[in-house]
Amino acid sequence: MGFSRKEYEFLSEIGLSAGNLGCFVNGTWKGSGPVVSTLNPAHNQKIAEVSEASIQDYEEGMQACSEAAKIWMQVPAPKRGDIVRQIGDALRSKLQQLGRLVSLEMGKILPEGIGEVQEIIDMCDFAVGLSRQLNGSVIPSERPNHMMLEMWNPLGIVGVITAFNFPCAVLGWNACIALVCGNCVVWKGAPTTPLVTIATTKLVAEVLEKNNLPGAIFTSFCGGAEIGEAIAKDRRINLVSFTGSSKVGVKVQQTVNERFGKCLLELSGNNAIIVMDDADIKLAVRSVLFAAVGTAGQRCTTCRRLLLHESIYRTVVDQLLDVYKQVKIGDPLEKGTLLGPLHTSSSRKNFEKGIEIIKSQGGKILTGGGIIESEGNFVQPTIVEISPDANVVKEELFAPVLYVMKFKTLKEAIEINNSVPQGLSSSIFTSKPEFIFKWIGPQGSDTGIVNVNIPTNGAEIGGAFGGEKATGGGREAGSDSWKQYMRRSTCTINYGSELPLAQGINFG
Repeated sequence: MGFSRKEYEFLSEIGLSAGNLGCFVNGTWKGSGPVVSTLNPAHNQKIAEVSEASIQDYEEGMQACSEAAKIWMQVPAPKRGDIVRQIGDALRSKLQQLGRLVSLEMGKILPEGIGEVQEIIDMCDFAVGLSRQLNGSVIPSERPNHMMLEMWNPLGIVGVITAFNFPCAVLGWNACIALVCGNCVVWKGAPTTPLVTIATTKLVAEVLEKNNLPGAIFTSFCGGAEIGEAIAKDRRINLVSFTGSSKVGVKVQQTVNERFGKCLLELSGNNAIIVMDDADIKLAVRSVLFAAVGTAGQRCTTCRRLLLHESIYRTVVDQLLDVYKQVKIGDPLEKGTLLGPLHTSSSRKNFEKGIEIIKSQGGKILTGGGIIESEGNFVQPTIVEISPDANVVKEELFAPVLYVMKFKTLKEAIEINNSVPQGLSSSIFTSKPEFIFKWIGPQGSDTGIVNVNIPTNGAEIGGAFGGEKATGGGREAGSDSWKQYMRRSTCTINYGSELPLAQGINFG
């Protein structure tokens, strides 16, 4: 059975068909759970069908994964790095097709879809180098003929639960690092982007098979909350990385904590850009446009609050209103489109509800504020003038809605920035060193990502990604995030014949 539309035929180049099995367990494809349709958010018509995982499929997969973990953790780290290098090469060979699939199924514009796949490739490159640098410390001992050192060993199995807005990049942040650290990976992709999960897994599976390694080293499931809950409860999974809302993240954390597992959370953002009176306004306006409209406002790092110094408020708002009029809305696969659809029809309904709440709390719609009548999930990019004290401003509306507000001093702007429950990303536009170093210092922004003269979104993979407060506190991707995927042991070795005790204790 072929695809319903000719423009979907490219999917066969990445192993997809009109009907697909949605879980990769013990090196084979199966799916004995419900059959679901994945939809194109540009018109809400079916792309293909997927047979999701059942709990029986999950248990079979976990048993095989547990056995594979015993093999994988004994492979030398640089050899594991070479496997990840090959995964990166496999992704490179299908960059255009995978990027097109991300755009088709998720709804982000094509350059962003291709960029997302490139992000996994970059993570593979990063992880290859990291595989030769999983270094521990040698620590001076106070006791003669003793040596202290740190050993880093694999955890065993890492569970990765990803969200629809970055259906494969967040996997890369976690899986590339987890694999070189010696862990097997169990991935549950977002239930509304199963084709991305399947196509990505097929490329990883081919690399494992080519190297005569157990397919269960990388196990993946398409499914809903039932599979996610199983991962959270499973004592065989030593670390659960969860990306999603703060509301669900709290439940995941509680479940994992009850079994004393480790949890890595990347949750909601409510990110602000501050524009000081000395800022390069042209640069700031371009940055705000990308930060607020990119991915239709569905990035966790999307700019949702724009704080403008009162002396430049009117100038910046007028320029923003002008560039918003030029935003091309339409099919995300068409050249020139800047704003594609929201991911689901439910997302569009949430946008409508959000606009009503905004109006009821005194928000003034400066532009946008409505849906675009079509079969798809299109909405207007929206700018709202509102008080920073409005309750709705404290929440994350996952849509292209930008709140603008005035401030008089940097101190006031920082207080507004820090006044929300979330703490993911923030940015300031200024050229004054005293403002910059105040902003990034202990009395500045309280977010995990603190930028200067760039947008809140579009983070590079070399730094640790994550935030504070209701964003969850987790860190993924670069820097020393790898330490979360390993077990640290402090080892003291006595190579002498005496038994001196620490702190000079004399015992008998």
